[in-house]
Amino acid sequence: MAGTRENGIDLVLAQPRGFCAGVVRAVEVVERALARDDGRPVYVRHAIVHNGRVVADLEARGARFVESLDEVPDGAVTIFSAHGVARAVEAEAARRGLPVIDATCPLVAKVHRQGQLYAAQGRTVVLIGHAGHAEVEGTLGRIDGAVRLVGSVAQAEALDLPADTKLAYVTQTTLSVDDTRAIVAVLHRRFPDLVGPETRDICYATQNRQAAVRALAAVADLILVVGARTSSNCNRLREVAAEAGRPSRLVEGAEDLAEVDLDGIRTLGLTAGASTPEASIAEVIAALQRRTPVRISSLPGIVEGVSFPLPSSLGHS
Repeated sequence: MAGTRENGIDLVLAQPRGFCAGVVRAVEVVERALARDDGRPVYVRHAIVHNGRVVADLEARGARFVESLDEVPDGAVTIFSAHGVARAVEAEAARRGLPVIDATCPLVAKVHRQGQLYAAQGRTVVLIGHAGHAEVEGTLGRIDGAVRLVGSVAQAEALDLPADTKLAYVTQTTLSVDDTRAIVAVLHRRFPDLVGPETRDICYATQNRQAAVRALAAVADLILVVGARTSSNCNRLREVAAEAGRPSRLVEGAEDLAEVDLDGIRTLGLTAGASTPEASIAEVIAALQRRTPVRISSLPGIVEGVSFPLPSSLGHS
């Protein structure tokens, strides 16, 4: 990497990158709950967002993250994560009288409402998403009737339903737009009576960040995606970069840069998932600057002005 050290690299930042409005809202929900409860523990069901740094910071301030309501003491403030929860979880919290604050992203809640509407119309609902993801588990648990989970074109081709089935689809918000479009195309071909939201109804932040990565791929030799390996939206950004013909690496923080070979890299692209805090991005940039001279620029792109109101129990902003 001697040549890289001598000549430096051009570091081009994607726009937009990092936190989206749903993540900002969810983190603020926990912060306000902690401040309001004067140091008493606040319990959060599931990681509030899929980023270890965010979770660790909130834990240090008194938040306790659990995977089951069984771990929440009676009477403790309980927050549902941005990914949403099944009705059964909501009902259990109500049965126990837990004071709940729902931090479900409004765009995830929109998917819930769409699925419920299609089911009420008598349609069989297909959820396009990844099995086991917290958002998918929550959505599956909020739609009446049988919901078929489809995560790939192959699974769409193998869907065992009559061709005349009245079908509807909804999607996980953090998917690749291109992958979703391909799955929907298979469903349309196989099931003529198919309805669903347009692909632009996939989370605006997901689409904007994926479009920014495609623009980055046009100028960068290598693309770094800053974010957690458990984050669906970060993994999709890495995949979108690869599909655009550029090598890409997912790095959780500065500590992962040692494994990234910059030899021969003249232009390095950098983006971050919607659950990645600005501090992680800044640390990666600082670590790069310690390795080699860095000339930083940003691509033009969408400046997001979206914000979501807080739950009424916390007040609005």
